[in-house]
Amino acid sequence: MNDMARLQKQRLALYGWMLVAPALALMSLFAFYPAIATLWHSLFTRGTTRRPSVFAGFDNYGDLFADPTFWTVAWNNIIYAGITIPVSIIFALIMALWANAHIPARSFVRSAYFTPTILPMIAAANLWLFFYTPDLGVIDQITGFFGASPTNWLGQPETALASVIMVTIWKEAGFFMIFYLAALQTIPPDLREAARIEGAGRWTYTRRVLLPLLMPTTIFVFVNAMINSVKLIDHLFILTKGGPNNASKLILYWIWEMAFSYFDSPHAAAMTILVLLTLGLVAVIQFRLVEKRTHYR
Repeated sequence: MNDMARLQKQRLALYGWMLVAPALALMSLFAFYPAIATLWHSLFTRGTTRRPSVFAGFDNYGDLFADPTFWTVAWNNIIYAGITIPVSIIFALIMALWANAHIPARSFVRSAYFTPTILPMIAAANLWLFFYTPDLGVIDQITGFFGASPTNWLGQPETALASVIMVTIWKEAGFFMIFYLAALQTIPPDLREAARIEGAGRWTYTRRVLLPLLMPTTIFVFVNAMINSVKLIDHLFILTKGGPNNASKLILYWIWEMAFSYFDSPHAAAMTILVLLTLGLVAVIQFRLVEKRTHYR
């Protein structure tokens, strides 16, 4: 009897591994192996035809920490993520609540909110160049009515990063709205009626009922927004190219610049590993702390 139970258990384990094998093979090919190869590559110096690369340990990481550009770019990305993530989520939730309400032309409102999402980031950046052009752009044309002087929004350090952030929020909020809208449509209307019977106002219902039920969606949107805050660099190629004076340069753009403009792949690999470690740390904090406060139905 024990042999039969053991055989059945082995069959179930084999069946489970067969189901996992395709996903595991793809993850190994496109995630695990590139990450390990990048880590290994970051431990060597940059090689040339006359001087081959040699093992350098963690010297590349030390070079990054000693580079003032590293801290400038890291701080830029912290500001970029710290603004784009919460603002995009807040706007997405507000737009979803409005698009889900019984209002005239509701389909048009939903389409208008989602339209920026279907545009490629390069096209969106070129569109916003029309807004940011000094003296001739839409923004300067509007502010000119109030007597304001023309502003080079993308050409001065004080406004370059903020201009890039504005484009990202405009592009991302409509995408995140779709997830909130789908989640809102799964919430039974009976909960709203029950809240009214109990005397709960709109704000109390939103804070006590709606937001906790939307917390799983918020976590999903937060993870996507956090990843996008690191990987979205297409608009930088069109708007600022990281300038002026690194004022709008973000981490992934700097990695691309090191690898393909300066051909310094070891330092680019080291920077990539630091990004992966940071994202992993944030994920651990999220699942250990935020996940405990999430309410699932």
